Amino acid sequence: MPKTSARLLSLLSLLQARRDWPGALLAERLDVSPRTVRRDVDRLRELGYPIVAFKGPDGGYRLDAGAELPPLVFDDEQAVALAIALQMAATTGAGIEEAAARALNTVRQVMPARLRRRIDTFQVTAVERPAVRPGAQVGGGVLMALSAAVHGREVLRFDYAPVASPGVDGEGMGDPPRRVQPHHLVTWGGRWYLVAWDLDRDDWRTFRADRITPRTPAGPRFTPRELPGGDVAAFVAGRFLGSGGAGGWPCRGEVILGAPAADVSRYTRDGVVEELGPDRCRLVLGSWSWTGLAAAIGRFDTAIEVVGPAELKDAFAHLARRYATAATARS
Repeated sequence: MPKTSARLLSLLSLLQARRDWPGALLAERLDVSPRTVRRDVDRLRELGYPIVAFKGPDGGYRLDAGAELPPLVFDDEQAVALAIALQMAATTGAGIEEAAARALNTVRQVMPARLRRRIDTFQVTAVERPAVRPGAQVGGGVLMALSAAVHGREVLRFDYAPVASPGVDGEGMGDPPRRVQPHHLVTWGGRWYLVAWDLDRDDWRTFRADRITPRTPAGPRFTPRELPGGDVAAFVAGRFLGSGGAGGWPCRGEVILGAPAADVSRYTRDGVVEELGPDRCRLVLGSWSWTGLAAAIGRFDTAIEVVGPAELKDAFAHLARRYATAATARS
């Protein structure tokens, strides 16, 4: 018989898995007597779990809603799904980024090492566009396989179903498996996409993740190529707008801001924000002019370090002189 603490966790996990559990079935699943189940239910109640008993031929127990949130128990797949959802929530711009990031950190800290490694390989870039109808669902296993290949820099083989969507590769399932070097996993308009270098077509392609069926094992490791323009957000946007290149703004610069990535991303519609620390992030942004770009970046009330190019530094100097003159001018 398992120890009491382990048995309580198993009982709690079962109660969370379905609404009603007959007492005899719980005893069978836990390999204990019905009397032991009753005692364990009482122990969980003492810990704050609102477990109610129901009568009838198959009388048993139900985990009900309570006034407080007691500790929860998740199996491996639930824990991974929760962490993925929190990571996505941290990039939504819906005002919950900070809370989602803290929740993700809390969940990650209590995960066993094998699950932390799975979560740490999951990386996603959120690319903003006007709202469209909800995209097709993608299995968590597919997303994890794609993310692992991106993170591990391993050639990926997969079958690809037909799809008709502007800017997206759409050849049929009857073809041989695709062989690609996966570079980025991104979201765009509610759908998941894989940005990859197609080895057989010798070109960059964008694949809808819901059309991908990965094959195993993964191929050899590869050295990442430079994405056209170096900006995945601009590249994906350009593809969907009918441009074959990086697309977009004639002036594009990179800065380091002394502010959390979650705060900056709320006010950056078409830029890419990369977290560098709790209060530090990298911002790549574009504009029609260098002066306009410097002014757009300057609206963030924080320290700014210009990475490049030189034109952006000159634009900041030009604005500094203009603002200094405005501050000293007599009314």
